[in-house]
Amino acid sequence: MSAAELERRYRRLLAVHPWEHRRTYEEEMIAVLLADARPGQTRPGFRDTVDLVGAGLRARLRVGARGFTEPAWADAAAVTGVLVALVLCAAAGRNVLDLLLVNPSLRPPMRGVAPDVVDWLRVAGWAAVAVTALAGLPRVAAGLAWAGVGGWLVLVGPGVVDQPTYVVDTLPQFALAVVAAAALTVPAPARRTVAVLGVRRLAVLVVACLAVVSILAVSRLAQPPFRESADEYPVYVLYDLEARTGLVIWLYVAGLAAAALAVLVAVATLAAPVRRRIAVLLAPVAVLALVIDTALAGWSVSTVHMGHVIPLVPAQWVMLVLVPPVTFLAGVLLVRRREETLRMVALGRAADRER
Repeated sequence: MSAAELERRYRRLLAVHPWEHRRTYEEEMIAVLLADARPGQTRPGFRDTVDLVGAGLRARLRVGARGFTEPAWADAAAVTGVLVALVLCAAAGRNVLDLLLVNPSLRPPMRGVAPDVVDWLRVAGWAAVAVTALAGLPRVAAGLAWAGVGGWLVLVGPGVVDQPTYVVDTLPQFALAVVAAAALTVPAPARRTVAVLGVRRLAVLVVACLAVVSILAVSRLAQPPFRESADEYPVYVLYDLEARTGLVIWLYVAGLAAAALAVLVAVATLAAPVRRRIAVLLAPVAVLALVIDTALAGWSVSTVHMGHVIPLVPAQWVMLVLVPPVTFLAGVLLVRRREETLRMVALGRAADRER
């Protein structure tokens, strides 16, 4: 009876190993473990438990790492790296234009300052990432992207102590930079992005980013001029958009929506395995932004109204750090389960046709 109980518990520990490994070696491992057991032993020893669990986790990591070498992951990473680089380049370009273009709605002494070297480097750097990736220089593109990640850590990271609100607000952009750098680090054939996207889709992505920046720049230039009395004309405001009439606001929104829809259509028309993985790669950024806008909304408002820094508690920092990787791993598991289900369904249909 004790031998059967011990075997059952050993098999429970071996469940940590991947199924392919268990199918080949489980019976042999059980035989060795039972042969080395002490007389009357009913539970695995501490050392055996640690060894079996550790070996199983290492085997699962190896299997998981091999899964990322699939062509679909390489294609999705190549597309995601360029797409994110274009988005970050557009965001940096919008920031530079905000500094260069005079906002007529502000009082003259308050009208902005010229962009500094870092502002220009952000635009040039992410543009260079996109260009080198499209030109078939993935290592150069990945190196530039990781340099952008390092630049954020050097310039923005120290603000965790005295400027936590600014650091948290820029975390989604930092997460995008990490996604771009990691995606471009995945080995892929040269010019794979162009081959997967095609010239038309690539043109749509570039034009959509330019359109968004242009609409935001036009909305800034077209803002009503400064007046001492705000009652002289009506002002319609929607986030960063401002105009004298509601119709103009909705025209801006329609333009931005059209650009976003064009990007979604370009990605949605890719092969299903590729677009699923693109969604998995981008999901951590979306979830992080959602967490910041919801879970930390009260903290952000309190910091502004209190007039002094309210530090985040360690649990909040842990949440911000863990949310992206947990989201990514959950997405990977969902994709694998989905595709395994589709594979089994296809095998069942093939068997039915043969019968």
